[in-house]
Amino acid sequence: MTRSAGRLSELACGQPIRRRLSGHQPTMSLPEELVSLSRRQLGVVARRQLLRHGINRHHVRAQVRAGRWQTIGPEVVVLTTGELTRGQRMWAGVLHAGERAAVGGITALQARGLDRWHREAITVLVPKSLGIDSFPGVTYVETRRPTVPWCGPGTLPMWRVEPAALLVAGYSPSIRTAHGLLAACVQQRLTTPDELDRWARAMRPLRRSKPMRAFIAGLAGGIESLAEADLSALCRAHRIPPPTRQVQRVGSDGRTRYTDAEWHLSDGRVVVLEIDGGLHHDVGQWQRDVARERALVATGVIMLRCTAWELRHDSAAIARDLRLLGVGSSC
Repeated sequence: MTRSAGRLSELACGQPIRRRLSGHQPTMSLPEELVSLSRRQLGVVARRQLLRHGINRHHVRAQVRAGRWQTIGPEVVVLTTGELTRGQRMWAGVLHAGERAAVGGITALQARGLDRWHREAITVLVPKSLGIDSFPGVTYVETRRPTVPWCGPGTLPMWRVEPAALLVAGYSPSIRTAHGLLAACVQQRLTTPDELDRWARAMRPLRRSKPMRAFIAGLAGGIESLAEADLSALCRAHRIPPPTRQVQRVGSDGRTRYTDAEWHLSDGRVVVLEIDGGLHHDVGQWQRDVARERALVATGVIMLRCTAWELRHDSAAIARDLRLLGVGSSC
């Protein structure tokens, strides 16, 4: 554990910050209000906050020279030394920009629990034309949207999941990326389709509002992933009957599993389509998939597999194979 991390750990446990900041040399005593503020902000404070508690630039300079504090840019002081954590860097980016700044974008979503969408740079939203100087590791995005009023719970000013996701989706490079982000937020239980739709209406005008709201309506109907949305599109385009989704089946090994999509044919046969996403590229997952397929096929079902990429870009080939097995003509 780094020295900075150790000190922050003590801050989180509520141990006196003035003792830890002083080291083994006598130093000034910090006001209790400042101690409490520093704990809430992970040891990161703005110079304006220090001034409110009687700590001027001369005191700051003395503490930095003594190796107790460090400065990050012209406006931010960290009351610990060592490498900053990601949480400290988010605080530093917000405090550098002023009291109307807030963490947003993928950074906010990741901090609120979004998985597999990591971006190293920290996104901080600031009011339009505020003219913020650059800050290391932080991307400042100007917006005419309310910044602080759209923040969610927590001490750090940070946007709620819904406005953060919708704004990122609106300006994503492709509509597929936008849909993937919205689906991930719902699938990972960070929000609901109803909440996304409510925010989409509240944020008008919103770029890509119409296609995104249509996709959100699909999420409300039970489509929790892009692959499921693409399968619905395949069925509509190639006149394939909609499948039954997430069917509970017991394999030959006695284990219960859920299938992605099933068609029950009139002659009694069952055709199962399993859709492999990026997760299935993992060797361990591939081995589990092989065992799963064998256990299900042994019970008499007809198993087809495809990748999410094929489903999106070569749906005609998948539809052809489904029809060869009788899906569509004998369902």
